[in-house]
Amino acid sequence: MTTRGVSASDAQREPASRGQILSWALFDFANTAFYVLILTVGYPLYFKEIVAGREFAGDFWWGAAFSISMAIVAILSPILGAAADMGGGKKRFLALFTALCILATASMFFVHAGMLVSAVLLLIAANVGFEAGLVFYDAFLPELTTERSYGRVSGYGFAVGYAGSLATLAVAYPLFAGGFEETNLINIRLSFLLAAGFFFVFAIPIFFVVPDRQQSSDWNWRFARYGLRRVRKTFQEFQQYRNVGKFLLAYFIYIDGINTVIIFSSIFARETLHLDIGEIVIFFAMVQTTALLGSVAFGVLSDHWGHKPTLSVTLALWLVIVVLAFFVQSKTVFYSIGIAAGVALGSSQSTSRSLMSQITPPEKKTEFFGFFSFFGTASAIIGPFMFGVLSSNFNQRLAILSVGCFIVAGFFLLQRVEAPRISQQDSVQS
Repeated sequence: MTTRGVSASDAQREPASRGQILSWALFDFANTAFYVLILTVGYPLYFKEIVAGREFAGDFWWGAAFSISMAIVAILSPILGAAADMGGGKKRFLALFTALCILATASMFFVHAGMLVSAVLLLIAANVGFEAGLVFYDAFLPELTTERSYGRVSGYGFAVGYAGSLATLAVAYPLFAGGFEETNLINIRLSFLLAAGFFFVFAIPIFFVVPDRQQSSDWNWRFARYGLRRVRKTFQEFQQYRNVGKFLLAYFIYIDGINTVIIFSSIFARETLHLDIGEIVIFFAMVQTTALLGSVAFGVLSDHWGHKPTLSVTLALWLVIVVLAFFVQSKTVFYSIGIAAGVALGSSQSTSRSLMSQITPPEKKTEFFGFFSFFGTASAIIGPFMFGVLSSNFNQRLAILSVGCFIVAGFFLLQRVEAPRISQQDSVQS
């Protein structure tokens, strides 16, 4: 590191153009169509209401499919990331998993009532493609900017992604207007094609505009074996990267709490506050809007304050949100909490990625972003399971409050992470 806080590789590398940064960010715009329509609003309800026939087993199979897909990604992501670092090429892997997600998502259009096995397998395939692709997408960040601008560039990416969520919800809203009546099911299934189309069109720029600086002209599948060896070596040498390990542990815990809030927010709104589907869509639109603003604003602030202090403030805000959700009674107050949650969501996701970029050794960035994805995906199992147990045995309010324990624990573990200070001169120039 130099005295100005910029690595030697940063100083020697030609900075990315605005067009390259925008093309990278558009991938966030693209993949949020899948996240919103397939994982949050459309496909989950279609799966439970139509495919599974409103049976209790539908919840089990939805949860099982999601858990299986996350387990597959958790196993693959460190190996794939290491293979890409060895010269396999991030862009090749990104294209492979993006195509898998898009094709599986488009195929959901052909799923009808009773086709439970097909519905489960397509969800597993699509989510593996979505989550595994993020390993390589995130790993482009250190190549696009220098350390002192990680926060704002990461924030721009998430902001463009949230804009994609809003655009997707706006286009898809008329398709959901008729609910799950027999005459409207074709429109519900069309929303799956819409998600695939959004993903395909807006993912194109990253493959043609953003350079892959580690592309190898002599690539073959032996890189997977090299990647596996490197993962094993990284585990053996992890004492040398204890600071990264501290952050990943903190991230594993606090992102578990945040993911649980996101996953169960629509269920909480439906069952505890009795919002209808239209109100839930509006609620998510509000969350995405404020998440866009939060990712930009806190992205810029983190480059001035530092990524770790900004993330600490964000986690404190999350704790306040959880406590307020425990007491909420009215829809109006719940919408207000959603606005705050959007700001916290945008900031926590963007700043976590920035801090990870800042403390990761340049030569292991893709491999460590594989571990970053591993901890993020693995955490998506524990919190939701605990929420489900508490909710079924007690109530959803107590389950929501329990999420605060993850956030508190993650906050205190984060304080043990060493992060380079951002000098006043750097913050002014950034």
